Amino acid sequence: MRILEIVECMILALMVSGCFKEDQPVPKHPRGDVRSDTIEMSQTYKYQVYYELDSVGSLMTNDKKASDLGFECSPEGWHILLNTADFMVASDLGEVPFGVPQDTSLARWRFDRSDGNLDSTAVGTWYVVDERGDTVSNRHVYAINRGMDDQGKSLGYVQVIFDSLKRGTYYFRFALLSGGVEHRGTVIKDVSVNYLWFSLDNGGSVQTLEPDKSTWDILFTQYTTMLFTDLGEPYPYLVTGVLLNRTHTAAALDTLNNFDSLSYQIAQQVTYSENLDAIGYNWKYYNFEAGNYTVRMGVSYLIRNRLGNYYKLRFVGFYNNLGQKGFPAIEYQRL
Repeated sequence: MRILEIVECMILALMVSGCFKEDQPVPKHPRGDVRSDTIEMSQTYKYQVYYELDSVGSLMTNDKKASDLGFECSPEGWHILLNTADFMVASDLGEVPFGVPQDTSLARWRFDRSDGNLDSTAVGTWYVVDERGDTVSNRHVYAINRGMDDQGKSLGYVQVIFDSLKRGTYYFRFALLSGGVEHRGTVIKDVSVNYLWFSLDNGGSVQTLEPDKSTWDILFTQYTTMLFTDLGEPYPYLVTGVLLNRTHTAAALDTLNNFDSLSYQIAQQVTYSENLDAIGYNWKYYNFEAGNYTVRMGVSYLIRNRLGNYYKLRFVGFYNNLGQKGFPAIEYQRL
């Protein structure tokens, strides 16, 4: 009888074990080498640097004041951005005459959110759809403070009216906020980039400042974000950090694991954010005792890039060999 019970238990165990799937091993992913690089933004953070993690590194470098307005290039896109690297803000003045001196004493100035949320841009919805289905102006005039250059010099004020978006082309007009000569601008969409940028200098010109959206991952730049005082009062501030390519790039902060121990398995388990400022600026802080910027220890980032590859990245410095700030040093590795 005892033998029969043992045999029954063995059969039952085999039946039960057959109900569970075998563990699926994670495919081996040979890691790439750990790479080190220093990004040359300059002491005044003059430069924006587009960066590709897979092989190229620094892909394109621009003077941050080279543009003012960004025009969305996706087939259905219509959003218009400010160059927040220059601390730009805008105010919707409503339906007022264009080209005359504008009163901004009651203006409500806004900037684009640093997370990239297109529902919260400073310009907002600038159009209506007419009876023919065309995207045409809501006839509002926008006051734009062009911000300041890397030396802190004001870039001036303009007024803009966005006339239409027809068959992939934006049409708009701009003049000094104080009135005067009216300039006309056009931007033809280029779907290979996220945004085409336009400079309001010297009568205006289109600036192709972004690389092809399929070729880069992160952008080292200044940008405007909302900070808070010790009393909880919000105020906009110009910070220096990293923004994501809004095309299929995401990142996650990790403060629990040692950088060396971050693995492909961990990278697959974390929750990623596609907010443009998911990496942001807070990997460093100003050390008042030392009188310099100090990189936070134990802070790493996991990045899933536009090709679906996983990386770990950390910052290891912010100064060059001459002791000049504005040169973020990074280490990163493909997982």
